[in-house]
Amino acid sequence: MFIATLKGIFTLKDLPEEFRPFVDYKAGLEKKKLSDDDEIAIISIKGTQSNHVLFLSSYNSVDEIRKELEEAGAKINHTTLKILEGHL
Repeated sequence: MFIATLKGIFTLKDLPEEFRPFVDYKAGLEKKKLSDDDEIAIISIKGTQSNHVLFLSSYNSVDEIRKELEEAGAKINHTTLKILEGHL
């Protein structure tokens, strides 16, 4: 199992360009319309070149995030978990 580590939490308007393709892809999959103030967490999956996008308004608890990442074969690290708790 890979380790998931937080790269950053951004609003759409402050999102670094390098992450925009990942955000656009996930928004398309979820048919989600984003606003400039939506909070987006970018998670790095250690040992891969992958980033996982979380639209924080879509979650009610970190348990939902933990489950989503486990389904993707990743385990969220403790520090990332605590930071995300503060944003939900």
